[in-house]
Amino acid sequence: MNTEAIRSAPGRRAEIRAQAEALGVNEAYIDLLVEVFYRRIRQDEVLGPVFARRISDWSPHLARMKSFWGSVALNSGQYSGKPVPAHLALKEVRSAHFERWLALFQATLEDTAPTPGAVAYFMERAQRIATSLQLAMFGVPELRGDRGEPQ
Repeated sequence: MNTEAIRSAPGRRAEIRAQAEALGVNEAYIDLLVEVFYRRIRQDEVLGPVFARRISDWSPHLARMKSFWGSVALNSGQYSGKPVPAHLALKEVRSAHFERWLALFQATLEDTAPTPGAVAYFMERAQRIATSLQLAMFGVPELRGDRGEPQ
């Protein structure tokens, strides 16, 4: 017989927040991470132009990304967007862009994270998100063409 306790949604949310906070991850850090990361994105020779074609006013995007990462890292429940349809509209994006995004995200974490555990905490989530978006955009990897698009 299974003796695991069933956790309530608020109980699970508190557990996730406590785990994150033990790593130094809180809303203040998420603000810093998003600001530094997207400053680097705008300066990146590959990703900068992709973002520049879509975003002219960065304030709403940064606020949305802080809400998103707060929901992902702290289970805050504050993000209510739909990332898959937004990314499906990006016809110029290829798998290599995701690899570059992840590398830049990891470098930003390594430069700013309050603890080494925070780097792993965010990267695990970032990699899952990137995989999910790539599957939505490009399909099953074995069926991709040379540029990461469905055949």
